[in-house]
Amino acid sequence: MTGPSVPEPATGPVVVGFDGSAESLAATEWAAHEARRRGVPLEVLEAWPAPKRDTAVSDQAHQRALAHLAERESALRALVPELPVGSAPVSADPVEALEAASHRAALLVLGSRGLGTLRGFLVGSVSQEVLRRSACPVVLVRAHQEEPTGPVTVGLDLAHPADDVLAFAFRAAALRSAPLRVVHVWSPPAGSEYMAYGAIGGLEGELSSVEWNGLAETLDPWRTRHPDVQVTADLVRGKPALELVEAAASASLLVVGRRLRHLPLRHHHLGPVAHAAVHHVHCPVAVVPYG
Repeated sequence: MTGPSVPEPATGPVVVGFDGSAESLAATEWAAHEARRRGVPLEVLEAWPAPKRDTAVSDQAHQRALAHLAERESALRALVPELPVGSAPVSADPVEALEAASHRAALLVLGSRGLGTLRGFLVGSVSQEVLRRSACPVVLVRAHQEEPTGPVTVGLDLAHPADDVLAFAFRAAALRSAPLRVVHVWSPPAGSEYMAYGAIGGLEGELSSVEWNGLAETLDPWRTRHPDVQVTADLVRGKPALELVEAAASASLLVVGRRLRHLPLRHHHLGPVAHAAVHHVHCPVAVVPYG
């Protein structure tokens, strides 16, 4: 059996978007703990579009950003004293600043309201742009929630197995000393509902055996590579987006993939599973680019 093509762990900083909102405050705390776990620095990034004409307004905004960042940087150093923390106020379009940061970061962390768009640092369609364009994994964190303690949960699509997604999920579980739950959602082929009852049962049994074998074959090399990670695998019949949102109810972190497409950027999109997770899952959600 050929082992997985395992990417080397990224060694850049954890970069977190900050705008002073409750969501971004929660994101900075989550990012600080994650940077400590990974043994990399934390960078707090605040960006805003620069006014085209009024220099005085731009200078005032810059000074406010510096003050906010200094205050947050100090609080994070107190929260995680051993963590190297830096800050970067950027007078630039937020999407462009975040996308640029994603090329040198190990991880990008953003605050999320869920059930809609991201707030503050990411306004309106900006959230979708960052998630579509980021070169590194992006984690979205909700505000006003206790640190979840369940398993790391990853959605696996056997039709498009993604070593980058599994590598992220296994490493996240190992860093937390947490169990890993792998969820693969499948459904019988279209039209099978019109078959005779007995034939449907036989077909489903045969297909589920194929899915189980594929799931085991995909995970066996990863289990060997990470013997200290307790892994459970679930084969669930249904619609992937709905089932994965339900599976994440008890998770400490949900990991989903975003397939990279060799197309012009305007044609890139999250896909239905990642889109549902971003908007409806309450635990932190990691969106990992692959392909």
